[in-house]
This record gives sequence, structure tokens and C-alpha cells, in this order.
Amino acid sequence: MRFLLNMNLPRELGRLLRTRGHDFRHAGDCGCAEATDVAIVEVAQKEGETVITHDLDYGRILAFSGERSPSVIIFRISGADANELFQRLMEAWPTAEGPLAEGAIVVVEEAAVRIRRLPIRRGRGTP
Repeated sequence: MRFLLNMNLPRELGRLLRTRGHDFRHAGDCGCAEATDVAIVEVAQKEGETVITHDLDYGRILAFSGERSPSVIIFRISGADANELFQRLMEAWPTAEGPLAEGAIVVVEEAAVRIRRLPIRRGRGTP
């Protein structure tokens, strides 16, 4: 899988992902250091990348977009270093890999993993 790490994540996480056969770019290395969240979503969609972030805005952007991509992984783990984030993602990987490949928002928390497949359908009466 190809990942685009948001500015709020260490490049070391990408290097750890590379040891498992994944490719990555960091927003700071691909001209996205000052980009808006929406622009980063557009770049990831165009390049077929999954965004990894701490920022909850990405889930909201994708939920309202009606799109199937890009997938996003949102870490809700405070104070974790790259090794801890990598370990937690690898623990969630067997459950998250399929949905991420098809289009999903995956929230990795300290004690749980939540997966929401894309596109997110709005209920009746919702614009």
C-alpha cells in the first residue's frame, strides 16, 4: 500500500512501514507542507495513497465528499512515538487492510480500532 503521512507524523513511521513492503511519502517532502487538508486529500486521491494523520478533519472531509478514496488512517493515540504508532497499526492491520484497499476511514485508538467504509451514505432527511 502507498501512504501519504501528514505533517503531524514522524517520517520514521514511513520508514517502518517500508520494512513491511509499503511505500510512503511525507507531506513535508512532496510540496504539501503548507497545503490545506483538502489539498492533501486531493493529492492522495490522485496518487492512490492512503493518508495517515492525527487530524480528525480528514474523516470529516471524506465523510462529506461522497468519494471512495482516498482512505485515511487517523491515530487517536497521544504521546506515541513512531514505533508505538507502527506497532498499533500492525496490530490493526489484519482487520484494516481490506477496508483500506477498498476505501475507508480507520481510526486507531489506544484500546480500539474503528472502521467506516467509504463512501459514507447520508440518512434520509440529510442533505
